[in-house]
Amino acid sequence: MAGETVQAQAGARSARELTFRAVVLGGLITLLFTAANVYLGLKVGLTFATSIPAAVISMAILRGFRDSTIWENNIVQTVASAAGTLAAIIFVLPGLVMIGWWQGFPYWTTAAITGTGGILGVLFSVPLRRALVVDTPLPYPEGHAAAEVLRIGSGSREGAEESAKGLSVLIWNSLASVGFAILTQTRLVVGEAAVWFRAGSGATGISGGLSFALLGVGHLVGLSVGMAMFLGLAIGWWVLLPILTAQNPQTGDVAAWAGSVFSADVRFFGAGVIGVAAVWTLLRIAGPVVGGIRSAMAASRARHSGEALALEERDLPISAVFFGSLAMLVPIAILLWTVIAGGPLAGSEVALIAGAVVFIVVFGLMIAAVCGYMAGLIGASNSPVSGIGILSVVAASLMLVGLFGREQGAATTEALVAYALIVTGVVFGVATISNDNLQDLKTGQLVGATPWKQQVALVIGVIFGSLVIPPVLDLLNTAFGFAGMPGAGPNALPAPQAALISSLAKGVLGGDLNWTMIGWGAAAGVVFVILDEVLGALGKLRLPPLGVGIGIYLPMAAILPVVIGSVLGHFYESWAGRRRDPEFALRMGVLTATGLIVGESLWGVTFAGIVAVSGSDAPLALVGEGFEVPALVGGTALFFALTALLYRRTCKLAG
Repeated sequence: MAGETVQAQAGARSARELTFRAVVLGGLITLLFTAANVYLGLKVGLTFATSIPAAVISMAILRGFRDSTIWENNIVQTVASAAGTLAAIIFVLPGLVMIGWWQGFPYWTTAAITGTGGILGVLFSVPLRRALVVDTPLPYPEGHAAAEVLRIGSGSREGAEESAKGLSVLIWNSLASVGFAILTQTRLVVGEAAVWFRAGSGATGISGGLSFALLGVGHLVGLSVGMAMFLGLAIGWWVLLPILTAQNPQTGDVAAWAGSVFSADVRFFGAGVIGVAAVWTLLRIAGPVVGGIRSAMAASRARHSGEALALEERDLPISAVFFGSLAMLVPIAILLWTVIAGGPLAGSEVALIAGAVVFIVVFGLMIAAVCGYMAGLIGASNSPVSGIGILSVVAASLMLVGLFGREQGAATTEALVAYALIVTGVVFGVATISNDNLQDLKTGQLVGATPWKQQVALVIGVIFGSLVIPPVLDLLNTAFGFAGMPGAGPNALPAPQAALISSLAKGVLGGDLNWTMIGWGAAAGVVFVILDEVLGALGKLRLPPLGVGIGIYLPMAAILPVVIGSVLGHFYESWAGRRRDPEFALRMGVLTATGLIVGESLWGVTFAGIVAVSGSDAPLALVGEGFEVPALVGGTALFFALTALLYRRTCKLAG
């Protein structure tokens, strides 16, 4: 009887979850979001999270259908978020144009690099769902936020009064967030409050982005992660930066001086910490991952024996994951062969392709787990995926050094650099999609979705994204070009991450990479791992070493608001625990943070379109540089005043 009930539920759900209209709507949203993310990322070095805007648009459109469901809206945001996230491939592929290997973006080659890596990212993360989504205390801030948006929008919360209060908090906080984001683009208030100063013979500063989205993320990730990131921030900016700037003295602009040293040295120290923390994370989650694979195999056997599984436990069959992953290696090998054939590396096809395929499988599985963990820790859009890109290109280049050495001619070295970038592009697709996939699966778990249907939707999103990205990249290359490429004009797009990653490949293969800072960072990472374990043994607040590494690697402007948000969230949750209905009060806190994220995310989509139409990175500016001081003082005061008002309003409604 129970089995019949489950089957009946499955039959009812199948018509209202992975539907044709959900896939089509997700694909249409993909066209908009992916193109916007590609342009914005190349223009200003940032991309925006697409899950929540896609969910909001989906609910607005599907509300006109009587039989639409929360699960169908979840599929739409899953398709769109996968494709939007895949746009992060722009952090690698423009490097091939910058070094002169490509003159444009060959459609099918670009689509193959993007699509094969993305599909592998989906498949590699399927067995991680149980370990990192179900059986884990990881907060998944953006996954929770997307689930709250879907619940409120679908009216699935029990109790009309509670639903009305939650919707009110979501709407007002979103309006405040988007309103402040618009003000920052007019330059009437600053988007970042920063003070730079000399510290002895060195320099440092204090910098915080006035971002309600980052504040909301901090609330959701919790105090432990926030304090780990603060430790990393303090070490990077107030210990390392003064020492390193003192060793490289400069006169003139302190901000430019400190910023250049941060990019050239401190970030590599942070990358070393992230590398060690990533390895430690893999060791810690190895047991749960193996358990998840066993559980997936047990579920597959149960399905074959006719046993009914709960909808929420139905992943893609582990056999499909295994054989699908093997099948994806065939087009990857063909792709790599076309890169090598007829060029300076011809004759070494077997060694190069075999080495690259093994590297993609082994390193791809590792970073799928690490990126999924990072998404659970601080959210997909805040994860330092570019740090994983750094580790990937360094590792791929070292593999090529091991095969060929460094004593090569200029043409061979250029070909090896290009090959390293293409292999990194595939691995980067694995990283970005596994980063997004597990967040989406967390959203699905919270709203009761069917995992395998989401996993299929993610594959569809990857295919959509890989078909959209190449023409957008080619159009932007033709119209603007990229800074650093041969013949780049004055309006060339900066593409900062691609420039860094391509220079890293050249540095490893040429022998002049900043190994010193990476090595010191790795040594510090060991210390942070030991510190976290000791704190755990003593029952104290833990400091996840990956969070510390992220705090060092990312700019202070991105980290400080997350830290402040984590402290605010801690005090709010302490207050909520003393209320008459603590669970309701806690949910209202989640909706407060969700609203802050929603508003800025929606504005990110709109602003990307304005930038694309205008061709300017400051199309809404109303004042010039002479207004900086009033904008700094007034913007900072307004930001904290709005924060206080919004939290006070939530407390009043939740009390």
